[in-house]
Amino acid sequence: MREAGVTVTVPPRPVAVVGVGAVSVHGFDWRSSGVSALDGAPRDPRPAAQLRASHPTLATFEVGPIPPGEDAGDARQRKLMTRAARLAAIATRKALDAARFHERRDEIGFYLGVGASGVAMDEIVPMLRASREGETFSLARFGREGLAACNPLFAFQTMNNFTLCHAAILTGVGGPNGALYSRGAATVQALEEALWAITEGACDRCLAGGADSALHPVTIDEFERDGLLSRALVPSEGAAVLALSAHSDTPVAHVTRAARVSYRHRPLGHALGALRGVCGEPPDLVLIAPWGEPPREALRAFARSLNPGARVLDLSAHWGESLAATPALAWTAAIDILATGRARRVLVLSAGIDREIAAVTFQ
Repeated sequence: MREAGVTVTVPPRPVAVVGVGAVSVHGFDWRSSGVSALDGAPRDPRPAAQLRASHPTLATFEVGPIPPGEDAGDARQRKLMTRAARLAAIATRKALDAARFHERRDEIGFYLGVGASGVAMDEIVPMLRASREGETFSLARFGREGLAACNPLFAFQTMNNFTLCHAAILTGVGGPNGALYSRGAATVQALEEALWAITEGACDRCLAGGADSALHPVTIDEFERDGLLSRALVPSEGAAVLALSAHSDTPVAHVTRAARVSYRHRPLGHALGALRGVCGEPPDLVLIAPWGEPPREALRAFARSLNPGARVLDLSAHWGESLAATPALAWTAAIDILATGRARRVLVLSAGIDREIAAVTFQ
């Protein structure tokens, strides 16, 4: 439903989270990710190996080397994947295993927030060079010469929906699904789609999350063009997937509501005001995941207004901005904190570069 420009999803009953899988700068296990951020000092960003050729000094948060036992697929399959698809496949497998969703995987739903295609530069440069008409891109030349200039298997990288497809193919997940292009809030929409799929009976088990890598030369150039790097955005990457179930005796946590509101055409403060009435009961902990200023301070002030006694933790200082993955990684931190008894109700507020604010409540 929509209230004052806010899209709100409140399931008739809280939906159980029965498994979690995540890959981030924190590592390959979501456990302790939230508690370590709650108790520890922010991490120091560092230059990324993936950007050594294009942006060798840029401070980032990069996922460490992937251990062979953690990786997705075989060497041939990984050649078809973007970085985000590879991380998504790892997180998806982990979520399924944690939830013990071993049977009837063809009935499990899957909704994922995905980013730009993140294609290999050594493939895309020849394709674009062959597609130029003078100094401009020519769609006609792209169709004639551009596509022929790259490996035909390159299509599996250029289509960003394959961030979901690779994970689904490798794990056998085949229920209702959707890949939603996300710069933040659409990842929350993916969670909403999963909640509705379970509520309406399209499936009784569903995966929801986000996967992305901002550590791509083109993405970094976009950040620089839009002035985001100079406004405290630290590029990052990661993937997180929640396994949801209509029935569970041993849930890790419950999702109680989700909401989104845009501030593209109105002041940020007005958008937050519209969000105020749909966040539910006051949280005892608020996790914020803003891309930089001014959203950071606005989210802090909004969180304090909901409950002056609640602790507010800025996750962007620990994990940076990973676009489609940012909200989902914040959810895993919330669930970790709930699982360890450090909070009873956690509100996750995210504000992406898409100029949308999203709120998800866990208990």
